Amino acid sequence: MAVHHSTRPFTPGTASLVSFAEEVFGYLPRADQRRWAHAYLEGLLTTPGKKTVRRLAAAVSASPTASQSLHQFVNASPWDWGPALRSLAHWTLRRTVPRAWTIGTVVVPKRGESSVGVHRRFDPASGRTVNCQFGVGIFLSTDTEPVPLGWRILLPSRWTDDDTLRERARIPESSVGDRPASAQVLDLVHTLHSRTAATPLPVVADMSSCTEAASLIRGLDRAGCDFVVAVPPALAVLPGGRPRGDGQDAPVPVRRLVYQGDGFGEVPAPLGAPGAAPAGQPRRLLNALVRLPERPGARTGTTTPPAYRAFARRVPGRQADEPVWVTNLTRHSAEELVALTGHHARTTGALRTLEDDFGLRDFEGRSFPGWHHHMTLVSAAFAYSRLADAAAAAAARVDRPLAVVRSA
Repeated sequence: MAVHHSTRPFTPGTASLVSFAEEVFGYLPRADQRRWAHAYLEGLLTTPGKKTVRRLAAAVSASPTASQSLHQFVNASPWDWGPALRSLAHWTLRRTVPRAWTIGTVVVPKRGESSVGVHRRFDPASGRTVNCQFGVGIFLSTDTEPVPLGWRILLPSRWTDDDTLRERARIPESSVGDRPASAQVLDLVHTLHSRTAATPLPVVADMSSCTEAASLIRGLDRAGCDFVVAVPPALAVLPGGRPRGDGQDAPVPVRRLVYQGDGFGEVPAPLGAPGAAPAGQPRRLLNALVRLPERPGARTGTTTPPAYRAFARRVPGRQADEPVWVTNLTRHSAEELVALTGHHARTTGALRTLEDDFGLRDFEGRSFPGWHHHMTLVSAAFAYSRLADAAAAAAARVDRPLAVVRSA
């Protein structure tokens, strides 16, 4: 097998892909695994169009068995992707100024029923129910572009309760159980906190099409995380402030409270999409303090539920299109909150780039580890393509290379 590492000449001054691959994937125990990790990365970076294993292999190797070997490495080889994501997080943090953790979702349409996690699900982007895989990713968002640093795939009960399907897809015991999207997001946040020593960052997530928005808010609050979460407009909330205590607090849709609320500062740019609103329209946030109703069965009267700020941009004639956000950053200015919601818009753009240019949706295997292997390699290729110049500058400032992280 001959792997060619010069299919595309890299721009002078960028970091060596060989060095990058060694830093992120150097913990892999076998030389052939490390070689194929480098080959897959280079294939993702240089192959135009659809990133099938066959096309990636053809771009980096002249061997007739390269496609089979590359497929084996990604879909069947039993390597742990956790250390790669840890090293990628450290590599990224050294070259960026972090602003927020953002959450992105990906819907991967599938024709058959054999790929891990495939199920029928409503896709808000297309407005229809599709046969698909559903993934959740966490991004480190900076002043320029978010970088993906972790993924989870949603596994419906069909996949977790069927021993045959679990064994066939190699789903680990740790991924079995009730794991809705909100729990996956919380797990990603916890994992990134444990992998990095970075200053805690606010979590920005769009849960406006998810029935679990309240669960995520409660979970982030319990974990001590700052957050800005887009919620369904019909999310039931209570007016903020101290509860009346007479059982007469009645839940109302969060949008109603927000649009009955007060103006909250001047907005320097349209919420989440700079330049989208017609010139001359008001750019002002409406807001209200809200509380989440107590969950059924929860002990009442022991503590006062925390008050959050719910806010939305007011644009005449476009009220129904404006997202409603809930945050525990009640002391932040309107400008600061809008800046945080803008990180979500950047993450949406990064996801489109990952799908169009880095093969995010092109994984052809069926296993749980294979899906994570592919998503990890796609994340690494994206990070390298965006931060290689910064990596070269950073390498020139250090006297010796950093040790490769070898623990999950």
